[in-house]
Amino acid sequence: MKHIAVIGGGISGVTTAYALTRRGFDVTLFDRNRYAAMETSFANGGQLSASNAEVWNNWGMVAKGLKWMFRRDAPLLVNPKPSWHKLSWFFEFMRAIPRYEQNTTDTARLAIEARQYLFSWAEEENIDFDLKQKGILHIYRDKASFQHAEKVTAMLAAGGLERRAVTVGEMRQIEPTLAGDYYGGFFTESDSTGDIHKYSNGLARAAEKRGAKLRYEHDVQKLTVDENGVTVTSSAPEGDTEHRFDAMVMCAGTASRTMAAQVGDRVNVYPVKGYSITVNLDDEASQAAAPQVSLLDDATKLVSSRLGQRLRVAGSAEFNGFNRDIRADRIEPLTEWVQQLFPGVSTRSVVPWAGLRPMLPDMMPRVGPGNSPRVFYNTGHGHLGWTLSAGTADAIATIIQDRVGTA
Repeated sequence: MKHIAVIGGGISGVTTAYALTRRGFDVTLFDRNRYAAMETSFANGGQLSASNAEVWNNWGMVAKGLKWMFRRDAPLLVNPKPSWHKLSWFFEFMRAIPRYEQNTTDTARLAIEARQYLFSWAEEENIDFDLKQKGILHIYRDKASFQHAEKVTAMLAAGGLERRAVTVGEMRQIEPTLAGDYYGGFFTESDSTGDIHKYSNGLARAAEKRGAKLRYEHDVQKLTVDENGVTVTSSAPEGDTEHRFDAMVMCAGTASRTMAAQVGDRVNVYPVKGYSITVNLDDEASQAAAPQVSLLDDATKLVSSRLGQRLRVAGSAEFNGFNRDIRADRIEPLTEWVQQLFPGVSTRSVVPWAGLRPMLPDMMPRVGPGNSPRVFYNTGHGHLGWTLSAGTADAIATIIQDRVGTA
């Protein structure tokens, strides 16, 4: 039986480990945290959103980024301090603009495929993750943004996704608690929401039951590859450990760039910080006033998901290196958004959070082999890690099975 190392215990690493165990591999997962999904996969927006498959590589986004650069509460904020990493990332981002439409269509197709795996695995393993299959409503406040959404809808349709334009009146019917003035919206009935942290931990336990070894509190320090396999050196509470594997899969999120360099590969992941708040719906009035349908507000780039008796609101993209600070001026717009769109919801109990999304310049995940036949990648999912994870995990497991074999 071939022994495979999975580096990283977020949603990508956990789904990869699980997919590999289903194919009969002996899997060991390494993560520096005490539990699975404690970083970017802890408190994201909760959307399983094929309808949000539009990649960011277009000149309109570049113009908005320049306009927002000096607004502290802007949806997209770039620290102007230069670094080679940041400059190279933005250069490659602009170089990918000609592939904007095709990458959007391909992402939608992958998101649709990923659903079947994610839902079937949850059902088979009896994982409760606050799944709500009520669709996602995109809301637009002006004609120009609505017309852009019409063009995006055509790209999504080319990837197999059906979403429909809705009037303001239909928006009120879809989500009666929504307040404010709008131009129109688009509704995707097939999209859904859930708690990524609950799902990741449930699937990690399922992988362990299937034989996977979960090495938490193991901070990978060194990766060495040769023609016969891979050596993983990690620091742990019991001391440094060294393990030998037939192959490895890099699922290390924002750490993938430095780790890939150790084995001779270039994976230009940049850490793009996102923020979220979890509003605890502690009283009946708030529970009644909070939305049941998931939303994406185009003007503010904020999303919301109903997770049981909680409301998750997330958004923002901050290019500020590996800074994980939770800034009050970035959290405040999220709380104000709830108060404006859902005035009956109490915001007395709000839990803020920030996480670093692993983004590649073309907004497409890296799924496939490295330069060495012993090294594989499933990383760089950006803002759609939750949505794409099960699909890319199954894909990389298939590739490894074909190239390495299980025997």
